[in-house]
Amino acid sequence: MKAKTISAIALAGALAFTSAYAQQVPIPTTAAEVPGPVPGNTMIREYVQMVGRMAYVWGYPMVNAHNRRVAFSKAPMPCLIGGVLPFAPVGYKAMLADYIKPNQTFIVCPNQEVVYGAGFTALDKEPTVFQVPDFGDRFYVYALYDQRTDEIAQIGKQYGTKPGFYMMVGPNWKGEAPAGIVAVVRSSTDLVFCVPRIFKEANAEDTAAIQPMINQIVFYPLSKFDGKMKTIDWSKLPQPPAPEEKGAKGETKWVVPEKFYDELPVVMKEVPPLPGEEALYGWISSVWDAAAKDPATLQALNESLLAADKDIIAPLFQFKYNGKCAGNGWTLPANASRWGTDYLNRTAIAKSSMYQNAPAETQYQFKETDNQGGQLNGNNQYTVTFPKGMIPPVKGFWSLTLYNAEHFFFPNPLNRFSLGTKNKSLQYGTDGSLTLCLGAKSPGKDKESNWLPAPNGNFSLLLRNYWPEQSVIDGTWMPPDVERVK
Repeated sequence: MKAKTISAIALAGALAFTSAYAQQVPIPTTAAEVPGPVPGNTMIREYVQMVGRMAYVWGYPMVNAHNRRVAFSKAPMPCLIGGVLPFAPVGYKAMLADYIKPNQTFIVCPNQEVVYGAGFTALDKEPTVFQVPDFGDRFYVYALYDQRTDEIAQIGKQYGTKPGFYMMVGPNWKGEAPAGIVAVVRSSTDLVFCVPRIFKEANAEDTAAIQPMINQIVFYPLSKFDGKMKTIDWSKLPQPPAPEEKGAKGETKWVVPEKFYDELPVVMKEVPPLPGEEALYGWISSVWDAAAKDPATLQALNESLLAADKDIIAPLFQFKYNGKCAGNGWTLPANASRWGTDYLNRTAIAKSSMYQNAPAETQYQFKETDNQGGQLNGNNQYTVTFPKGMIPPVKGFWSLTLYNAEHFFFPNPLNRFSLGTKNKSLQYGTDGSLTLCLGAKSPGKDKESNWLPAPNGNFSLLLRNYWPEQSVIDGTWMPPDVERVK
């Protein structure tokens, strides 16, 4: 009887232990609470290459920007490389004094409606001060791009920006802006690429009129700030020769797949993850760590980077793979410089025409095919007709630019590379429509004022709508098709 009592007590105790209330495992509420890949995981070749390809697409724009800044860091002073490209030490900027020269082959998809400037920052070293002069009624915009190629500020005519001194600071800057600074803009990365764009008419008179304004567009480290408006005569910049790139065709190759394995970890330290990107950083880091310890994994990874450059990045140079349909065979990046996690379009634009303005500043629309679906080719004749009242609706200006197969200007006897607001001799039809002519052959003397000369080969078009009306942004207004003349 005593033995049965002891057994009953033991059983009751056991049952009491097993009937405790369930304990909740904490549900993660922040990215930091979500565990990532375990260090030392074994990885099959296919997984390594999957992550490698994704890393290449994701990291391409940021490695591109990093390498451009490395090139700028070698500038001894603000200058024009080869007499055509603004080039300046990090923390400063250089400006053109006129349109970019048509024979330049440094950057793709330039335009000849604005006077450009260019310069990089290193905000981890020191904030950058920049000056905004009084532009009066002239259209201008200062595009400031972080390392992700997102714009970080709204500065320009359409924003009603006041003249004065402004300051850029990095993500970790703490301090007080000195007296005289109108406003401070903060970047989430220490690298910022600065591109002022100032509209200019296509005549000598306006070139002269714009000089006092652009000479006050000066960027410099905070330590140089003294509260006095600085001026630089940009027309007198030194013009060192451009370095030779043997066998190169097209824009400088800023992202080299053979170097990507070494460069991406550097960039990932420069660019903190956006909210939600922490897992992506973990996946990429785990594969890179595995590759550092195993030659076979490294080889598989490098092979995936080469394949991604060829199979994914190279095709993105074609405008038809940039953005979304805009109607009549045109495409557009609807979220330019506001990319977020849209890595596909961010990288597509970094490949085809890097550093575009946000849509509310400039709506870019691309075209490579005619109304029959054929590739645009200068051996054919084409027309683009804007019906009466259907000229691109903008508050700034518009232009249609023609590029050769490499997205550069096509040198031609008319020295004409675009048509639009700045062209005062455009001929309108009796019905109020505007017809532009495209092709290598002249459409006739009576139509040459509306002619965009094309090469005897493939070409593409880029329609720029600066300060567009809402109808352009929401797609209510669509550019007309490109009609092949039979």
